[in-house]
Amino acid sequence: MTDTGVNKAAEHAVSAWPRPLERLKGYLQYPAISCDPAHHGDVRALAARIAADLKNEFGFESRVLELKGALPVVTAERRSKNANAPTLLIYGHLDLQPVKGEPWTSPPHEPQIRDGRLYARGAADDMGGWVSHLAAVEAWLNTAGDLPLHVKFVIEAEEEIGSPNLEAYMDQFPEAFTADAMVLTDCENPSTDIPGLTVSLRGIYEVELSCYALTADVHSGLWGNMAPDAGTSLIKLLSRIIDDDGRLNLGRQQAPAQWRTEAAAVPITDAVIRQGAHLRGDTSPLPTLGLPAVEWLWRQPAVTVLSTTFPRATEHKNALREKASAVLSIRIAPGQTREQMRQLLEEALLKDPPGGVKVELTDRGGGSESWLYQPKGPAFAAADRAYEKAWGRKLLAVGVGGSIPFVALFGRRYAQLPLILNGVMDPQTGAHGPDESLSLEVFKKAILANVYLMDELSRVDFA
Repeated sequence: MTDTGVNKAAEHAVSAWPRPLERLKGYLQYPAISCDPAHHGDVRALAARIAADLKNEFGFESRVLELKGALPVVTAERRSKNANAPTLLIYGHLDLQPVKGEPWTSPPHEPQIRDGRLYARGAADDMGGWVSHLAAVEAWLNTAGDLPLHVKFVIEAEEEIGSPNLEAYMDQFPEAFTADAMVLTDCENPSTDIPGLTVSLRGIYEVELSCYALTADVHSGLWGNMAPDAGTSLIKLLSRIIDDDGRLNLGRQQAPAQWRTEAAAVPITDAVIRQGAHLRGDTSPLPTLGLPAVEWLWRQPAVTVLSTTFPRATEHKNALREKASAVLSIRIAPGQTREQMRQLLEEALLKDPPGGVKVELTDRGGGSESWLYQPKGPAFAAADRAYEKAWGRKLLAVGVGGSIPFVALFGRRYAQLPLILNGVMDPQTGAHGPDESLSLEVFKKAILANVYLMDELSRVDFA
C-alpha cells in the first residue's frame, strides 16, 4: 500500500472508532463463561455471531470449528489482492471469566461507560483486544477496499479454562494457523501511555504437600506434646520455603542488567500497586529489596497456598489430626522448568521433617510452562514503527506475572515465527475481578497502531 493509503486508513480509524466500540458492546452482552456449562450455549451463540460478522460484514471466509468435547474456535481468512503479501494471524479469545458473587458497580454483561472507561466482563480481557484488530481491518476496507496483507483470525472459546483443546485444533486444522507472523492479543500495557510488548510469562505448577502423623485423630489434651501434630508440622514446612516478607525463597533468578535498567522505566509505583492489588489503607506493598517492582511481578517465582485441610472456623475439634496437607500454586520464573522447581521443593521439604512426620509432595494436573522470548528481526522493528506512529513511542518489553497457557503453546509450536504479544489491558483494567474495564484512549490508540502494524508488516520480507 502507498503512504496515501495507510494515511487514509489511519484517518478513518481515528474518526470512526465509535463504530467498533458499539460492535464491542454488542459482543460483551453475551455471558460467554466457558467454565460454566450453563453458559455454553452463550459461548456458542457468540462464536456464531462473530463468524457471521466476519463473513457478512468484512468478507472473510469464516468457520466455527468444534471438536468433540470442546468449545468452539472461530477461524477466518481474507486474502489481499496482492498475492505475494505475507500472512498475519491474529489470535484472541471470546470466552469470559465468571462473575457470580462479585460486587460490580454496574451489571457485568451490560456495558457502561464511566470516566473514559468501558465497564463489562471481557471488555479488555480479551474482547477489546481482537476487536481493535477487526477495527483496523474495517478502516483498511472502507478506505482502500483491500487489506495490505493476508489476514487470519483465530478466536478461541476456552482460554479462560486454560486452552485445554487448542493444540488439538492446531493438529486437526493446521491450515487455519499457517502464517508468516502472529499477533496474540491478550496482554497488558504498563500504563495507558506506554504500549507493552510481552516477552515473558511465569509458568504455573501445582503440588500438594502432605504430612502424616497418626492413624486416627486423638485427644490433644491427652497426647499433645508427645504425639507429633501434623498441622504444626505442615506450618513449619511451609516456613522453610517462605521468607520474612511472605515470598517464595526458592529458585530466584538473576535478571540481566540491561533488562533491569529498562524495567526501571515501567511505572509500577506504590500507588499503582495499591490500587491494582486492592491493598487496605494500612497495608503497604512488599519491599523491593533493591530490585524493580516489576522484576518481582514478572521475573521471580512466587507461591500461593490454594487450600489446606485445616478445619474451618465453624468446625472446632480439640484433637491432633491424622494428617494435614496444603495445595500450593507455584509461579515458575520465565525460562524455569517444573522439574527444576520440583527438585528445589524436594530438597527443602522432604529432609528432616519436623516432629518426624511422614512428608509427601504430590504433583497435581494442569499447569502451564513458563515462557521467555527474545524479540528479534524485522517484524519487531516494524511493530516499533507502527506503535511510535500511534502511541508516540516504541513498544516497551514487559512481562506478565500470570500464566497464559496458549502463549507457551504458541511459543513451542511456532517458535520460528515472530510472535507479537499486544493487548488493551492496563493496570486499572481489573481483569478477572469486579468492574473490569477498558480505557477508551487505549482502545483508540490500539486500533490506530493496528492499522499501521498491518501496513508495516506488509513490507517485511519474511523469506
